[in-house]
Formats: sequence, structure tokens, C-alpha cells
Amino acid sequence: MLDTSVRLLRLLSLLQTRRDWAGAELAERLGVTTRTVRNDVERLRLLGYEVRSARGVAGGYRLAPGAAVPPLLLDDEEAVAVGVGLAAAAAGSVAGLEETSVRALAKLRQLLPARLRHRVDTVAAATVSATGAGPSVDVDVLAAAAGAVRDHECLRFAYATRDGDPSRRLVEPHRLVYTGRRWYLLGWDRDRDDWRTFRLDRVRPSLPTGPRFAPRELPEDAATRVVRGVGQTQWRHHASVRLLAPLDVVGERVPPEAGLLTGLDDGSCRLETGSDSLDDLVGWLTRLDLDLVVEDPPELRDRLRVLAARYAAAAGSP
Repeated sequence: MLDTSVRLLRLLSLLQTRRDWAGAELAERLGVTTRTVRNDVERLRLLGYEVRSARGVAGGYRLAPGAAVPPLLLDDEEAVAVGVGLAAAAAGSVAGLEETSVRALAKLRQLLPARLRHRVDTVAAATVSATGAGPSVDVDVLAAAAGAVRDHECLRFAYATRDGDPSRRLVEPHRLVYTGRRWYLLGWDRDRDDWRTFRLDRVRPSLPTGPRFAPRELPEDAATRVVRGVGQTQWRHHASVRLLAPLDVVGERVPPEAGLLTGLDDGSCRLETGSDSLDDLVGWLTRLDLDLVVEDPPELRDRLRVLAARYAAAAGSP
């Protein structure tokens, strides 16, 4: 039979991997009796872990959140994932998390065995962010918005538009979406009776949050809605382009913030994109090095015809 301290660590590890466990199942995993499991659960409670239990056919054990952060048992892959995530957060887009992430990463590295510490350091050293320098979001704003999404509570906040005009909003928050450069809040605006997308760095929430609401069904994927909505407000010229290549090929060349990609068939996909300059848009599409058909706008097709004639003349005989 396992030593008591070793068995307690294994029991704690099992309780952290799943929400509910039957006593008989824990006993089988540990190779002990259900009575021993009950005794070990009591020992964990004395150590500060809140382990809830229920009797009956559907009874069992559940590890509940406590008042303090207890020791967390991670396997090798989970420890590496947390370490890499903290390294990324240290240079991320959430203001206030950088120093905290560095401190947490330092503590984690001190506890990791050498083989895992080397893996975390190797990935962190070899990784460079290519998402661009977007505006940072205050961690308290991010937490408030995420909590309102989770609890289905209305969010009241002051909001600055693109032109800097102030406004007050009452929103049923649906999802937070990160595009690689900016954080967005997608929600149902009660005053405008429609779905709206808000840049989170321009949101100043009023706490406590508002009344609870019944979640509405969004007619499309949240990320798709945000990317499309951001494009409509961000660019002076909007374009729909059919790219004559499979979606997985195009996806490797087009970053998420560049527009919305939709697969059409095995050999083509549609890109909804835009720019403040048609010439810049032509240059960017050219650099994709893919065959394409411009569906909209007509001005983009006209610009391509002018450039095609100019390039054909430049490639002609002297």
C-alpha cells in the first residue's frame, strides 16, 4: 500500500483533474478501500482543502475552491503549458499582468525539475510575438468584463468612440474576443437594441455590475462577428476577394486581423478585408502571391485594370 503522504498527493491530483469522483472509483485508482478514501479526504480537509462530499447513488467527492490558493499539482505537460503561458503574458497586451506574470514564472521555475525548466526556457527564448503593438487593456477591466460574461450580468460602462466622443452603455456581454492586437467585447446593447462590438481598452466599467439576464443566441460565431464588425468601422475601403487556393493554404498567409476568411470549396475561399488606401490594398493582395478574383468594390477592379495596363506596358519591348 502506498505511504499515506504519497497517497494524499495522488488523491489530491485526481480531485484536481475532474469535477466529480465516486468514492469507489477513487478507491480503485489508489488501491485502497472506500473507508481509507474517506479518512484521506478528512486529512485533506485538515490541510485546508475544501473537499465536498454527497451521499447516495449519485454521491461522491468534489474539490471546491477555497479561501486561499492551495498547492496545485500539475503533470509535466501542464507545467510546461503554464510556464510558456506566463512567459507570453509577461510581454502581452493586458496592462498590469507583466510584472505579476514575471513573479509567478520565477516561482514556477524554482519548483520545476531541470528537464521541464529547460523546456520552458527554450520555448520562451525561441518565441517572438508577431501580433503587433496593440493598445493594452487594464487587467481590472478585463476581469470585470469576463466576470459579467460568465455570470450573465449586465455591464454598465463609459465608452469612447473612435472619434473620442464619450457615451454611456448598458450591455448584455456575450464574449471577449482577442484578435492578436486588440481585445474586444461583443454584447447586446440594450439602448440600441442590437449587437455591438466595443474595444476593451476604451471601456471604463461601473461596478457593481447590473442585473442578470437570459443569454441571447448569437446568429454566428463570436469571433466572426467581431472581425466583420471591426472591418466595417476600421477601413475606408471594404473589399470582398475570392482567393483561388484552399482555405488552409490561405490561412497560413493571412493573419486574423487582416479580415474574415470563409471557405467556399476545396480550391477557393473568400476574404472580406479592407484598407484606407486602394493602392495599399492592391499591394498587400499582390504580396499574397495567389490567384484571385475581386468581387467588390468596382473601384478596386478599376484600379487593378489601370495597374495591369501599366505593368504590361513596362514589360513590353523597348
